Amino acid sequence: MSGTIDRGTIQQLTSGHYADPFSILGIHKTTDGYAIRTFAPNATQVSVLDKDTQKTLLTLTQTDQTGFFSGTLSPSETPYRYQLMIDWGDAQQIIEDPYRFGPLLQALDAWLLAEGTHLRPYERLGAHLTSMDNVNGVTFAVWAPNATRVSVVGDFNFWDGRRHPMRFRRESGIWELFIPHIHEGQLYKYEIIDCNNITRLKADPYAFAAEMRPDTASRISQLPARVTMTQQRRQANDFTAPMSVYEVHLGSWRRHPHDNSWLSYRELADQLVPYAKYMGFTHIELLPINEHPFDGSWGYQPVGMYAPTRRFGTLEDFRYLIETAHQAGINILLDWVPAHFPDDDHGLAQFDGTAQFEYSDPREGYHQDWNTLIYNYSRHEVRNYLAGNALYWIERFGIDGLRVDAVASMVYRDYSRADGEWIPNQYGGNENLEAIEFIRYTNKTIGIECPGAITVAEESTDFAGVTLPPEAGGLGFHYKWNLGWMHDTLDYMKLDPVYRQYHHNLMTFGMYYAHTENFVLPLSHDEVVHGKRSLLGRMPGDTWQQFANLRAYYGFMWAHPGKKLLFMGGEFAQGREWNHDSSLDWHLLDPIHGGWHNGVQNLVRDLNHCYQQQSPLYQLDYAENGFEWLVVDDHQNSVFAFIRRDQSGNEVIVISNFTPVLRENYRIGINLPGHYKEILNTDSEYYHGSNAGNLGGVDSEAIPSHHRAYSLSLVLPPLSTLYLQREAK
Repeated sequence: MSGTIDRGTIQQLTSGHYADPFSILGIHKTTDGYAIRTFAPNATQVSVLDKDTQKTLLTLTQTDQTGFFSGTLSPSETPYRYQLMIDWGDAQQIIEDPYRFGPLLQALDAWLLAEGTHLRPYERLGAHLTSMDNVNGVTFAVWAPNATRVSVVGDFNFWDGRRHPMRFRRESGIWELFIPHIHEGQLYKYEIIDCNNITRLKADPYAFAAEMRPDTASRISQLPARVTMTQQRRQANDFTAPMSVYEVHLGSWRRHPHDNSWLSYRELADQLVPYAKYMGFTHIELLPINEHPFDGSWGYQPVGMYAPTRRFGTLEDFRYLIETAHQAGINILLDWVPAHFPDDDHGLAQFDGTAQFEYSDPREGYHQDWNTLIYNYSRHEVRNYLAGNALYWIERFGIDGLRVDAVASMVYRDYSRADGEWIPNQYGGNENLEAIEFIRYTNKTIGIECPGAITVAEESTDFAGVTLPPEAGGLGFHYKWNLGWMHDTLDYMKLDPVYRQYHHNLMTFGMYYAHTENFVLPLSHDEVVHGKRSLLGRMPGDTWQQFANLRAYYGFMWAHPGKKLLFMGGEFAQGREWNHDSSLDWHLLDPIHGGWHNGVQNLVRDLNHCYQQQSPLYQLDYAENGFEWLVVDDHQNSVFAFIRRDQSGNEVIVISNFTPVLRENYRIGINLPGHYKEILNTDSEYYHGSNAGNLGGVDSEAIPSHHRAYSLSLVLPPLSTLYLQREAK
């Protein structure tokens, strides 16, 4: 093969349009000897050095001031270990030639990536600090099968797409390149000439760090080390464990008062974690922290799926927050969004000029509700990208579980669409079969690779088997948000107590299906925005009644079967709707506000601690023998009474009175005689209530009631919930 390159090819290369740079650049054996070629725009001279001896072997010749330099060594010389000495006019630089290094992606990795079964694609794709042939640098790899040329650009090459075009691996659609000398912290993107000959600048889909908006470059970062999940953290996620989740938006939990700026990850570690511990929460759930361009999306429109947002600090700072929580005995859940992504130019949309990550037909690939794009779950590489991301957060950051957003929008093709606006599956149905398979695959993979970690579905329909294992035909989630319970009970609580007797079933209906899934009872961020008002704002009546209603509701919720979730601010009854641009109203806890909010905060803390101390309140959440109604049909008085029971038969009796009427001598039938201690009363003066109650406890009487031989005569405070525990003799 001749060492001569025709001028047309040289022009393509130097203009940045040549798709196969390794066929020209680097070292090549020819009939004339060893040809060495490089592209160094603005260089005045390029010489080839023997790397071991630093001897000058050859001075390359430039073609027509294009920056293309070439020369040929005799066949007797084999300088595979060479360096280039570049004269820039005012300085000289000795560099390694990126084009002397061989292919990067191994055959097995390429096969698994194409097949969609590579468990950890982030270990191969993206930017990785590494050493090749004792040369430090960074390997880059990106999937863009329909691009005509891809280059790495960054602050190390003047963002010039002509300088570092990548090798195309046709068998996998992946472009790759090792660039020597560059280091951690430097910025980069991929400059893609797509299939339509349009040049696009794209952030790395697999970047571990990124710039903060409005800047959009990726940042070279070390792959975090793996985190081992401890037995204590596994047990905290168990079905039989108490789980009380504090849902938090990091940007608005608390801010610096002097300038309204965000707290950093490290400041949050020092303030949020001790507060959650003090309040008795077992878990903190973070709204999405993936890098995202728009603050108003709250993180639910992510672009950098592998990058913790720079808003609050570095990747290492985020790990510090998680480690601090674990040291305090608190598990961390992360909101995860595989349902959709925004169409920002630097993101995944039309990545190589085609609908590479998204469905091409807008009837499948566009979310009308959120103006976002939908992942094409039928593509193996897309499934790999998302499932690998789930493992990444758990394995590399120690995340204890993922709450998966908008599952219903994934599993239904007609989600929020009118007739004619969606495409049926191959069988004519409305299920998104490939999305369902992706969910099952991801949940099964997490179960195998990360035992003890959990996934929680936000699924807003009655899709069957959300928390059944995939092998049993389910989706494989561990838990599901009980949105039906949330809506029913909030609809009940917002009613004037006079009318609650006509809607009694809103509070009881949840028990008809309570054991069909493993439920979490959520009072989430979605319930305190967009004109819905705060939880306190939904409660009827004057100030006293509003706070009493909320306290009684919380008492009912913490005793009801299902794990608990409360959005930040709810624990002290914030009065206004949540605003992501400002801090929670911590000033409401100042004495000047009369103690109302402190009372709710005290109650939530005591509810959490009582909940964890009383195994009947959590141990049999998902077993029918863990719950028994005592009073279910007292519509007129809006009273509910039930038993919670643990595996040993220990019981806690729960009574709620949802009217502002003090009820004396209210009799309920019970199973076992004895003295019943009042272990919690939401009307206590400590919670800023009226302090009515049963003077610490009550003895049973041999008076039949509610088809039981024994009963209790109780004082039911207005708008209250009581917990009673039978004391051992």
